[in-house]
Amino acid sequence: MVNTQVIESRRELHAIYEVGKTLATSLDVAKTFREALNYLLHTFDWRRAFVVLNESDGMLRGLCSMGLTREEQQRLQFQPGEGIVGRVYANSIQVIVPDVHKEPLFLNRTGAANQSPDVAIAMLVTPIRADRHTVGVLAVDCLNPDEQRSFSSDLQLLKMVATLMGQALLLHRSVSAAHNSMQDETRRMHKVLKSSKQIDQIDQVVGISASMQKVFAQVHQVAPSRTTVLLRGESGTGKEVIARAVHKLSPRKSEAFIGVNCAALTESLLESELFGHEKGAFTGAQGQRKGRFELAHGGTLFLDEIGDISPAFQAKLLRVLQEREFERVGGTSVVKVDVRLILATNRNLERMVKEGDFRADLYYRINVVSILLPPLRERREDIPVMAQYFLDRFNRENARSMQFSPSAIRVLTSCYWPGNVRELENCVERMATMAQSELISDMAFPCKGNSCLTQVLHHIERDDAVNPARLADIPIVEVPVPTQPASVAPIASDDTDVTDVTDVTQTATAALAEETIPEPDGKPDGERERLIWAMERCGWVQAKAARLLNISPRQMGYALKKHDIEVRKF
Repeated sequence: MVNTQVIESRRELHAIYEVGKTLATSLDVAKTFREALNYLLHTFDWRRAFVVLNESDGMLRGLCSMGLTREEQQRLQFQPGEGIVGRVYANSIQVIVPDVHKEPLFLNRTGAANQSPDVAIAMLVTPIRADRHTVGVLAVDCLNPDEQRSFSSDLQLLKMVATLMGQALLLHRSVSAAHNSMQDETRRMHKVLKSSKQIDQIDQVVGISASMQKVFAQVHQVAPSRTTVLLRGESGTGKEVIARAVHKLSPRKSEAFIGVNCAALTESLLESELFGHEKGAFTGAQGQRKGRFELAHGGTLFLDEIGDISPAFQAKLLRVLQEREFERVGGTSVVKVDVRLILATNRNLERMVKEGDFRADLYYRINVVSILLPPLRERREDIPVMAQYFLDRFNRENARSMQFSPSAIRVLTSCYWPGNVRELENCVERMATMAQSELISDMAFPCKGNSCLTQVLHHIERDDAVNPARLADIPIVEVPVPTQPASVAPIASDDTDVTDVTDVTQTATAALAEETIPEPDGKPDGERERLIWAMERCGWVQAKAARLLNISPRQMGYALKKHDIEVRKF
């Protein structure tokens, strides 16, 4: 007797092992469930088995079966509470029916009772639960000639199989939800890229946002005239590209486009560069040289960083802008030119005029038509399109076929981008160069390993180049609370008390949060103030701030959670 029980226990244990292994082979639950039922029917001499699941309309319909024909499986439809299967689902209980012929609740929709009318047929039914909810029913039937057989061990085995099936369903639905979300985001990206191609874009300028469409309209409107244009915006927003677009859309497009960076030259060199010089005007001037104004005659002259020129040179430039004439350095003859001027700056010229650093008369002369280029963080809908534009160019130049994953696009879209388009272009080229595969994922970005310098340099020293109020646009992420690691959530059965790990986690978190942060010498008073001081000092990198305060990163995370400090991520 003892040996028989041991053999039976080993057979059941081996069956659970085989069923678990089968369910883990694929995410196709209909296929794996059918294979598991087939194994159980041959191992325990059960006659037929089927699984029904709750669908979106509330009906219970057959997912798979063994021993049933296709027509019989199609008749596996039950309302919750209808028949034995419906009641097991509605009440989440297990049921043993010794003989279905004598059970008035048995509906016999698949004709199970008709196949052996003279022999008792037992039916075992158990609910399938996932994430503490009943999602379906597992049922088997077998012959019971003497009606004396006890099915308690069979029902216990069936309960364990149903638990494994519930975990497989939970995993399948989690993966399907993530896959559907990725598919939706991919379709949205393709839609955005497709719609962007339908917009009449300016050459080498990408933008689908309303603010950039306004810039495009202004460019098209001002380009045909010879009006002086002032381009304003932060460094890296593409002012020179817009200047070239204005030139190409103007009647002067066949003439020269000359660009000069005023901040890169000293006052004496800038004067010689713009106006030219005569032979012998200074040491090394071995011949006459035309300046940029003369070279741009009939075309367009682009003066970048106009806010960085000295007050003395501002007076010289004002005369040229008014009269369109000048003398070369060391010369006396007047040179007249026909030049369209486009100027650019990332400085706050109004503040400079107020403080006396920029001539008011020059300001009024250059501020005829002003076009403001918005920073990249204020037009985030343009980031996916621009990133794809830069990646396509990289692929053409390097004969590659790189692609962005949806997670990589999310990282690019959420970044603060203090360097604007220039920084985005460099980041895309760096990721495309260093990526190990043809698909660029979010883990390829340096910010994932706290090695991105932008996190340290996110504060812009020149407050006239950016409005500090815009720092509020930085996306905020919450510090996650550690939870119990598990690949699949536990399944709660009717007679099992499952401990809620959330209470345990919250208790441990509260206990660790009571640890105080040591007060460094000469630093702000108060624990919250010291935390904010350390995070700002370290560019909101928690690991660096923890080392500065001489605590562990884990304590730092708990302390930030305790004081409800929002952690900025750029």
